[in-house]
Amino acid sequence: MAYSAPISPSLSFFKTPQLARFSFPFSPLYSSPRVQNPSLLTKNKTWSSSVVVAATAAEKQKKRYPGESKGFVEEMRFVAMRLHTKEQAKEGEKETKSPEERPVAKWEPTVEGYLRFLVDSKLVYDTLEGIIHQSTFPTYAEFKNTGLERAEKLDTDLKWFKEQGYEIPEPTDTGKKYSQYLKDLADKDPPSFICHFYNIYFAHSAGGRMIGRKVAERILDNRELEFYKWDGDLSGLLQNVREKLNKVAEEWTREEKNHCLEETEKSFKYSGEILRLILSLN
Repeated sequence: MAYSAPISPSLSFFKTPQLARFSFPFSPLYSSPRVQNPSLLTKNKTWSSSVVVAATAAEKQKKRYPGESKGFVEEMRFVAMRLHTKEQAKEGEKETKSPEERPVAKWEPTVEGYLRFLVDSKLVYDTLEGIIHQSTFPTYAEFKNTGLERAEKLDTDLKWFKEQGYEIPEPTDTGKKYSQYLKDLADKDPPSFICHFYNIYFAHSAGGRMIGRKVAERILDNRELEFYKWDGDLSGLLQNVREKLNKVAEEWTREEKNHCLEETEKSFKYSGEILRLILSLN
C-alpha cells in the first residue's frame, strides 16, 4: 500500500548490547577482605563507575543501525526488505507462506478480485491523503502535494471499469479496518503513521508497478491503469519525499525511530491482506 516502546523479537538487531560489569577481586590470601584505607576503596569505586559510564557512552556513540549513515529512509528500506521473501527480493529473509508472497508469474488473478483490491486501495489512499491534507500537524504538512498521491488516479480507474460494465464493490472489512487503524495512528502515534506512509507509497512505486503490469497482462489485455502512472519524473518525486522523511526523522529520538521501524511488520500485514484480494474469487 508503518515513544519509547520495546523492540519486537523480529527486530532484535536493534537491541543495545549489555556491558559487562567491572570487578576488582580481593586477594585470595584473605578469607575475608580488610580495607586498610577506606578512602582508597572509595576512590576505586568512583574510578570504576567512571569507567563504566565512559564505556557505555562510547558504545552508544559508535553503535550504528543498518542504513543509518545514509539517512532514516535507508533504515526503513533495510527493515522492509528483510520482511520480503527470498523470491521477492535478494535481501529477503521471510519464508513464503501466503499466496501473494509467491512470484507474481504464478498468480491466478481475477477481475473481481482485482476490483476489490483497487477499491480497498482507494479507501486506504483516501484515508492517508485526507489525514495529510487536513492536518495542521507540522510533521504531516511536509507531505502535502508530493506528487505521489493515488486516490484520484484510482477514482479514474474505477470509473473506467464501471464503463466497461463491471459492478464496483464496496470496500471490504479488510480495507475498512486498515483505514481506521491509520486514523488512530495519525492522532496518537506519528512515527508509526509515517512508517505506513513510507511503505504504502514506496512499495507501490516499486513492486506495486510490477504487479500491475503482470496482472494487466493476465486479465486486462495489457491495459495500463492510471494507478500506475505519475505526473512528472517518478524518481524525482520519490527523492523529494525521501529528503522530507529524513528531515522529519532528524527530530526524533532513537527510541522513536526504532518504534517507527517496529511498525513495519504491521504495515506489511495490512497491505498483504489487501493485496491478497487480487487472488480472491468471490
